[in-house]
Amino acid sequence: MTVTAKKLLSYALKAAILVLAFYFIYRRITNNDDLTRFEQLIKGIDRTKAIAVMTCVLLLMLVNWVAEACKWKYITRELTNITYWQAIESVFCGLSWAIFTPNRLGEYGGRVMFLPHRKRIHGVFVMAIGAFGQNVITNVVGLSALIWFAFRFLHVYLVVSLGFSLAALGFMALLLVFYFNISWLVTLLNRISFLKKYHRFFDVMARYRTAELMNIMWWCLLRFSVFSFQYFLVIHLLLPDMPAFPMMMMVFIVFFVQSALPTIDLFDVGVRSMTASTFFAYITNQNIAVMAAVSSIWFINLILPAILGSVFVLKVKFFDRTA
Repeated sequence: MTVTAKKLLSYALKAAILVLAFYFIYRRITNNDDLTRFEQLIKGIDRTKAIAVMTCVLLLMLVNWVAEACKWKYITRELTNITYWQAIESVFCGLSWAIFTPNRLGEYGGRVMFLPHRKRIHGVFVMAIGAFGQNVITNVVGLSALIWFAFRFLHVYLVVSLGFSLAALGFMALLLVFYFNISWLVTLLNRISFLKKYHRFFDVMARYRTAELMNIMWWCLLRFSVFSFQYFLVIHLLLPDMPAFPMMMMVFIVFFVQSALPTIDLFDVGVRSMTASTFFAYITNQNIAVMAAVSSIWFINLILPAILGSVFVLKVKFFDRTA
């Protein structure tokens, strides 16, 4: 392929990504009744308070993704040395790619394109470590909240609740053990015959020691705390009388269920809203307020960053052959 053809194909790919992203974003926003309900709901709230809370939520969105960028820079130091700004660019670009792909798979492609060409496939595997760490936090906290939920609301036989609790605790322990011993997973993958030829990509994951994995986990915990606090702020704004503890337990359950379901960013607001309304029904009858809170945070945390990230899509070098 000639240099000119590569450039034309690169421009075409970038244009296609941008068109797809903005098309899906436009369709989702213009058909999102929950956001309209949210606008109607906040009309009865003190304007100054609403502006202050939503401004704080917006700032926390930036904190969330900058923390993810810092985590990404830390993880990729085993591969190459990128600047903090390059890490931010790659994270936001990945969000634009993720918006129209199942289970955010496009985020991997968008992010690793900012790495040197020969390091991109390795980048997918080291990014998986960060994603695994985030899922460990979500699952451990979410399952703990589900245990509380089972004892508090389900009123099933005690032996059933205890059995579920033991199974959940066992699964949490298994996740933590595998995360902090990720080399075990690499060993298992290398024993699969048809995967042996890819061992050089798997082996990069085994380079991370316990101290490094703990540092990655701290970044994951920071992000989890940030977007949990966003939910607290918005729900408390709309439903100020709701007790904080059960509110956050329900939020953690929503995170857990959401992480387990296959979906696309642009359509998972419906799944989030349905999940939230189902569980929050146990502690409130303000269904619209709950769905409005979920929809607004979905828009701020995923759609706005995807729009911002579209700027960085133009900087992607699809056919860069540098080492």
